[in-house]
Amino acid sequence: MCLGIPGKITETYEENGLKMGKVDFGGVVKSVCLEYIPDCRVGDYTVVHVGFGISKLNEEEAMETLSYLKQIGALGEELGGEDVE
Repeated sequence: MCLGIPGKITETYEENGLKMGKVDFGGVVKSVCLEYIPDCRVGDYTVVHVGFGISKLNEEEAMETLSYLKQIGALGEELGGEDVE
C-alpha cells in the first residue's frame, strides 16, 4: 500500500536547485522534496507521498489523519516499519 502521510515541516533548505525539507512524522524525520508546495514554511503540515510534499493541510487535519492511519496499522508500514508516537 502506498499512502500520503501527513507530517510537520521542521526545516527547509535547497538541494540541487530544489526546495527540500525535513518532515517529522511523530518522531520519525525524513528528507522530503517540497518543490510542489513552494509556499510551505517551517511549522506547516504537508501530505507526503513517495518522498514528495504534495499539499498543505492544517494541524487538525494532520492529527486526525495520523490517528486514523495508526488505528488501521498502516503508519509504521508506510514509514519503513519505524515506530511512530
